Amino acid sequence: ETRLSRRRLAVLAVFSCYSLVNAFQWIQYSILSNVFAGFYGVSFTQIDWLSMVYMVAYVPLILPATWLLDARGLRLTALLGAGLNALGAWLKCGSLAPQRYPLTLAAQAVCAVAQVFILGLPSRIASVWFGPTEVSTACAVAVLGNQLGTAIGFLLPPVLVPNTPNDIDLMAHNIGIMFYGTAIVSTLLFFLTGVVFEEKPKYPPSHSQAVLQTKPPEDYSYKQSIINLFKNIPFILLLISYGIMTGAFYSVSTLLNQMIVTHYEGEEVNAGRIGLTLVVAGMVGSIICGLWLDYTKTYKQTTLIVYILSFIGLLVFTFTLDLGYLIVVFVTGGVLGFFMTGYLPLGFEFAVEITYPESEGTSSGLLNASAQIFGIVFTLVQGKLTTDYSPRAGNIFLCAWIFVGIILTALIKSDLRRHNVNSGIMNLDLKAVPVESPVEPESTTLKIQSAL
Repeated sequence: ETRLSRRRLAVLAVFSCYSLVNAFQWIQYSILSNVFAGFYGVSFTQIDWLSMVYMVAYVPLILPATWLLDARGLRLTALLGAGLNALGAWLKCGSLAPQRYPLTLAAQAVCAVAQVFILGLPSRIASVWFGPTEVSTACAVAVLGNQLGTAIGFLLPPVLVPNTPNDIDLMAHNIGIMFYGTAIVSTLLFFLTGVVFEEKPKYPPSHSQAVLQTKPPEDYSYKQSIINLFKNIPFILLLISYGIMTGAFYSVSTLLNQMIVTHYEGEEVNAGRIGLTLVVAGMVGSIICGLWLDYTKTYKQTTLIVYILSFIGLLVFTFTLDLGYLIVVFVTGGVLGFFMTGYLPLGFEFAVEITYPESEGTSSGLLNASAQIFGIVFTLVQGKLTTDYSPRAGNIFLCAWIFVGIILTALIKSDLRRHNVNSGIMNLDLKAVPVESPVEPESTTLKIQSAL
């Protein structure tokens, strides 16, 4: 029996909110690079590391985190993400003095570890709690929370912490308002996570989940799941192309302040607003893409089109950045964000489709690990090119890589396994699968279980 649980909306809402706070904490330093560099008396590169620590922490921790998700379940993973997020926020409150850069870096590292238990959950929450006609939209909404946090991180910090280089005490006071407010909100969300989150609904929401829930736990091997994923050529192609696109987004977000103030001196607040425009447009793109996938199931076609349009958007953004008109940067940044940020849930859902019945958390975790690796490399290289040459040189470097991503996406062979299971369409050869019982299974679910 399959049913939809009313609790699913509360689970999605709470997750989206604490994911929002985690993303806010990621970008709050970078959008004020010049302010924090002056406050702590450090270089721009050291401020960039407050963003890149999110990427560095993710790579070595993703396999233990996905193992924990599969072995101990959704509730514990969610509590760890929300709890570490709150802990990191409170540690930042102790770093409100110019000589305490090491403490704020350590606090940001705790938030980075929290991110490991957050980024891989959207597709798992969508699959476990939502039905087949709403799963892509639910995944898009879960990703939307992270994007909204980035958007607020672009908007609020420049307003809360104006650049006052001649009054360090006032600067510390303003930073304190931002840090303490974040800590209080993240603590409240941690308690809400404990109240709302359950491991799974009483009844599975779809036939594909019913199949997975009827498989004995001893039949599952995390090691074998990893091996299966790395033997899946379409997934490997998606792994690289997703890493390129998302890594490019991380790099652009981290260096946006430096790109804008290079051509528009003193426009820190507008740099934040441009970042907000980029992410809000991407949030709209995410929802539209999620709804489109639920309606059409055209995963490869949609992913490829969005990839190509992201490439075009970055080219236009690159060659109009130095025209001297901020309104042009707002428009081109919005177009770029619509497609580049809108791509994120597409990659998650495409991966789940081509890797079913492997764990959604494992495939999403590996995608995010790829994104962090590319994000680190792209941020370091683009930052160096931006500093030594110009923002245009750094953006052209990203354009070249995104073009490679287009080629890889075009090579992916689409095999919509989860959709076929939910639709009762079998790609497996049932006749070739030995079934001990001479009685033909009567339900689609039993047929699928026998095949698996």
